[in-house]
Amino acid sequence: MSVDQLNSEYAIENQLKFVDGEGGFPFIEIDNGKATALISPYAGQVLSFCPAGESQDLLFLSDQAYYQDGKAIKGGIPICWPWFGSDPEGLGRPGHGFVRNRDWSVVSTDATSEGDTRVVLGLVDTEETKAIWPHAFRLNIEITVGNSLTVELVTRNTGEQTFTITQAFHTYFRIGDIARVKVLGLEGLDYLDKTDSGVEKTQAGEITISSEVDRIYMDAPDELVIDDEALSRRIHISSAGSRTAVVWNPWAEISRDMADLGDEDFQRLLCVETANAASETVELPPGSESRVLARYRVSS
Repeated sequence: MSVDQLNSEYAIENQLKFVDGEGGFPFIEIDNGKATALISPYAGQVLSFCPAGESQDLLFLSDQAYYQDGKAIKGGIPICWPWFGSDPEGLGRPGHGFVRNRDWSVVSTDATSEGDTRVVLGLVDTEETKAIWPHAFRLNIEITVGNSLTVELVTRNTGEQTFTITQAFHTYFRIGDIARVKVLGLEGLDYLDKTDSGVEKTQAGEITISSEVDRIYMDAPDELVIDDEALSRRIHISSAGSRTAVVWNPWAEISRDMADLGDEDFQRLLCVETANAASETVELPPGSESRVLARYRVSS
């Protein structure tokens, strides 16, 4: 659909409109008095969320991000599905699955009675996806923009065979200074250290970042906090349908090696991801569905 067609069918007066975005992709702009947001139907991805009164976006989006068919967009909230991380079967398929570089359809938009704005984007199996992953599915992401940002990923098995998935909201948070940030809520938990061949370790105290970090925390609580001293704010992360949390920062060398990240971007981003990953898999019999939810809000 063209931007004009999308606006004709889905725009909400004084709240939501479709615009021509980077790379020729249509973007959804939301400004409802509670917050502003930017959503890309390509990849089903929230790119920006800024509550009213905040001077800084909650999300990090790389200035060097790709906006090209077949490429993932670096920043915001990419969707990892139907697997998180490397191909679980070792068949050479893309890391983090195949939905973060495909066009999603607009299912619906509406304004809630509370003044929030809700967008539902959808993706279904095709012959192309079945060549990569041989299952029938319907995938929706339900995005609610208000004083907080809520994203909920709904997986439905529309086929005749049970399938198993892992998944994640690979959320990039904008921070003021990586040297002055802490992640609270994972103290004392076991994690897999992917920078050390996946060795299992135990978190001692609050998480601080002084080198590359790539960790999968198991049995994570449903409330985590990013304490960002440099921006004088706390980001609260609430989750449901998930007991895994991933913490990632690429640090300097990987930032330099990534063409879609700036050399110094590692100092301004931190990923804290709501996930079903590692041993936490989701099994869906035919006709069933699963939901994973993350909600983000800011406090001073």
